[in-house]
Amino acid sequence: MRAGHTEQSIVIDAPFDEVWRQTNDVAAWPGLFSEYAAAEILETAGNTVTFRLSMHPDENGTVWSWVSERTLDREAGTVRARRVETGPFEFMDIVWTYREVAGGVEMRWTQDFRMKPQAPVDTATMTARITTNSTLQMALIRGRVRERAGLTTV
Repeated sequence: MRAGHTEQSIVIDAPFDEVWRQTNDVAAWPGLFSEYAAAEILETAGNTVTFRLSMHPDENGTVWSWVSERTLDREAGTVRARRVETGPFEFMDIVWTYREVAGGVEMRWTQDFRMKPQAPVDTATMTARITTNSTLQMALIRGRVRERAGLTTV
């Protein structure tokens, strides 16, 4: 079975340190992403954080939750993440990259995954969902990072 792969990026017109700090503050993700209801930090060891994310209830009232870990490399501008509790995924690996570009900081998410055979959706369907949702979340994050950094007027 083929793995799913998505890649999206957005340029955030804010200083690198501001973008890095806000988007890597996992405990604050429920206020940065619209899809997360809760983020609980389970362990921090060096540059690696292990955490539980919980989503808002879906249309059936189900609250999806899982444990992931993220390892930050500020010098390289990369974050490598993986699901520890994979749920419906066989695996889910995500790389976030940050680089300064004209107009701000490009934040790129590259996600590689495969759905389990018994998952409620197949890999192709999840690829489409992640592509659509990542684009929406990135736009929301861009606005919220800029607003919190005092770079927008209301």
